[in-house]
Amino acid sequence: MPSHDQFRYESVDVDKASGDVTLRYSTAAHTFVERYTFGPGENWDDPAVEAAVRILFLLAGVSYYKTTAPPVIDLGELPSTADERAFLTRYYVEGLGEFAYRNGLDLRDVQVVGPDASTRPVTTGYEPAPGRPLIPFGGGIDSIVTVTALAADHPGSSLFVVHPRGDRFAAIEDAAAVTGLPIVHVAREIDPLVRRSDEHGFLNGHVPVTAIVTAAAVVAATLEGRDAVVLSNEWSASVPTLVVDGVAVNHQWSKGDEFEQAIARLVEGALGPRFSVFSYLRPRTELWVAQQFAQRPEYHRAFRSCNRAFHQDPARRLDHWCGACDKCCFIDLVLSPYMARGDLEAIFGGAEPLENPANRARFDALLGLADGARPFECVGDVDECRAAVLLAAERTDRAGAGRLRRLRDEVARVSGAAHPDAAALLAPRGWHHIPERYAPADLLVRAR
Repeated sequence: MPSHDQFRYESVDVDKASGDVTLRYSTAAHTFVERYTFGPGENWDDPAVEAAVRILFLLAGVSYYKTTAPPVIDLGELPSTADERAFLTRYYVEGLGEFAYRNGLDLRDVQVVGPDASTRPVTTGYEPAPGRPLIPFGGGIDSIVTVTALAADHPGSSLFVVHPRGDRFAAIEDAAAVTGLPIVHVAREIDPLVRRSDEHGFLNGHVPVTAIVTAAAVVAATLEGRDAVVLSNEWSASVPTLVVDGVAVNHQWSKGDEFEQAIARLVEGALGPRFSVFSYLRPRTELWVAQQFAQRPEYHRAFRSCNRAFHQDPARRLDHWCGACDKCCFIDLVLSPYMARGDLEAIFGGAEPLENPANRARFDALLGLADGARPFECVGDVDECRAAVLLAAERTDRAGAGRLRRLRDEVARVSGAAHPDAAALLAPRGWHHIPERYAPADLLVRAR
């Protein structure tokens, strides 16, 4: 990239009558505009909402920075503290780790510059109503488990869904309808320039979209006077996808513990300690989540995590599981110990990924049986996947599953005596950041 190029934060505008938030960014050659529609409300003049919009402005720029990935990020006329610039530097470097790896870039020398604010005053006077969390909802097993647990104790819970302007994802709406909870919908309009990357010579790749959704949820929560944004990111989201020359690259970095702690500090520094951002599933494994989800049959035919259900082009969007992507393979695998084989076959339209020979390479990658990295996807770590295979192979309704037996034998061969301990994987792991008012009883002594 040309050394004179830089990425600049231009402006943020709020139309209080319509509830539209417009964010503007630029590079040396292009200006980008991103819009969110939160809708009209009574609290747009609340300083807490203004502080939340500022956080969204800071995080949403990553989608446009990646077009040229210049060495300097200029915050323009937006004053910031040294801690905020350090946060943003980490956010761009780690959040774009996969993007940098795939494009052969090294972003570790990126600089975030801008007017200095020696301190940022904490928003005072924000008194959110307790016990009314906003829960970002994607329609998968993780957010379903979070919602069912929280809503039972906190009837003031609501779901939060971001969707393209003028469009909604059936895979999210179908599962959301089963919850029976109110839904806060926010429309997001990405600048169409980034969808024509080849035409403009832009770099392309994965961005930490979970971080952007989290920031948008903070805005929506403050507009409604809520006290928390509750995420559904589990323990293994913090495990790197691969390590290159000693540098960890994590497809799920914005779902990991490091980002959770960083965004929580940023938000608390702006809104004060009465507002919390945390993951309800942080000390839980995907295996535990699958076990819990299996006990919620009302969602079994409504949920869908296949990435092809979320294609930006509605004409290419599937209304069923494709059965052939990494996410389909992982979901089938992690649920196989806890759900009847026939039920999983029905979910996948009679063509369960585990028994499809065309998926062999995908399962080998999930289980660490092949050379190369784990999939760049939101999937569990190798131990979780191996434990799922070993547990599923013990089920009587899997007795004739030849491909599963092959996977079990391969896992046993490579693991030896060090095979994963399923019981340990079903117990809480590590620390969490759930405030006491939301923590389940078995986690109250494990907070950090």
